[in-house]
Amino acid sequence: MEKTRDPAAVGAGMEADGPENAQELPPSLPSPLPPPSPPPPATPEAPELPQPEPSEANARQLLLDEWGPLGESLLLPARVTWKLLLLRRPLYRNLLRSPNPEGINIYQPAPPTGPTRQPLEALGNFRGWHIGTEPLQQNLSWTVKQQCVNLLAEGLWEELLDDEQPDVTVMDWYEDSRLDQCVYELHVWLLAADRRTVITQHHMAPRSPGRGAPGHWIQVSHVFRQYGPGVRFIHFLHKTKNRMEPGGMRRTRVTDSSVSVQLRE
Repeated sequence: MEKTRDPAAVGAGMEADGPENAQELPPSLPSPLPPPSPPPPATPEAPELPQPEPSEANARQLLLDEWGPLGESLLLPARVTWKLLLLRRPLYRNLLRSPNPEGINIYQPAPPTGPTRQPLEALGNFRGWHIGTEPLQQNLSWTVKQQCVNLLAEGLWEELLDDEQPDVTVMDWYEDSRLDQCVYELHVWLLAADRRTVITQHHMAPRSPGRGAPGHWIQVSHVFRQYGPGVRFIHFLHKTKNRMEPGGMRRTRVTDSSVSVQLRE
């Protein structure tokens, strides 16, 4: 299932980051250099007070309160505990890092911006994204951003992925920049453990509706269901179109990207 709609129809996307070691690219694809780490904070953060560790029963109840009745029949293998799941929260959480790198609010029109000569990495926190450029004709180009999510490293387990095959939901918002008829593409692959074998995939390249003022946000989404056993990685890639002008590069912006896993109804 896939959707394309405007922000008035849906709620805000999720923005929790996953662990650093879950971001890696399949070896079969070229790997651009990762973006630089953000600078350290100006002042040290106050240490958090230790929290009492919940019991296994309390951890289970806390998660069932969040997940609803679908989680009541969930059977955990011996190596997975409810306390570990409470800590990792692999379900109903955005597994992408830096999902809103430029801090843009989708409930307002994209803030005006002119052409720039600054690299994309200087315009926000793109930690976790691998960024590249594909040149096109007529002063156009694609900015390509991608991440690869390691589902086991995020806290999911083989039996859940193979037997239950929970839904995998992908969502994204892009600016209707009108730089071209098609200013955005989405490509997602569900991969096996070797990060090369494709279990299933989804691709879309929506055309600009051409309605309303330029700069409003358009949402795209897709849900993978009953995709078969063996999925261990999710490779998320989106492209946004740029146009070179005398003053620099005018970009199509994208925000609130998300990949999440939900129990199947």
